[in-house]
Amino acid sequence: MIGIIDYGMGNLFSVSQALKRLDVPYFLSENKEELIKADRLILPGVGAFKDAMNRLNEAGLSEMIKEFVQTGKPLLGICLGMQLLFEESEEHGLTKGLGLLPGRVVHFPGVTQEGEPYKVPHMGWNRLLFHHPSPILQNIEENFVYFVHSYYARTNEKEVVIAECQYDVKVPAIVGKKNVFGMQFHPEKSGKTGMELLRNFTKLALDEEVSA
Repeated sequence: MIGIIDYGMGNLFSVSQALKRLDVPYFLSENKEELIKADRLILPGVGAFKDAMNRLNEAGLSEMIKEFVQTGKPLLGICLGMQLLFEESEEHGLTKGLGLLPGRVVHFPGVTQEGEPYKVPHMGWNRLLFHHPSPILQNIEENFVYFVHSYYARTNEKEVVIAECQYDVKVPAIVGKKNVFGMQFHPEKSGKTGMELLRNFTKLALDEEVSA
């Protein structure tokens, strides 16, 4: 069963409805003792990085998430939830993240290298560009998915970036390392492609990911 982490900053309804459409059993909880027992965890997120980390830390959920990952069971961060997987964010001052993936979350410059301004937040549909094979991409084509964000992850460990999109800068769209995955876009709002990505996550096996 999939546990959806309820820490007061996630788009819980749309994620839970997507799992319901996939006919996948799930539960919502803020209880770390319940969540650690899940087969897989989803960390959703909408809002500011600093506020989210404060809530996770105060509830003891940060340590629970790290313990969960150590078991080898799959974890998926969505939107802000993906950003929280990284080491730190510049949003509203430098804030430490969960540190499960290497890199820093930074703000879109809003101006191209040629000095042309562009819209921030990045909002709308962008095409995925695949970089590395992953079980999360099984039977998926490089299609369009839906983004809403003003910050993006920047990492020097290119193997972590499974897929990216172009929005002036290259934006890591799907990231992953062993059993830890993240999607910067909203798969639950990204039509068939998003639903298939979620379905693939729900099918990940512990032994597959440890050896990935």
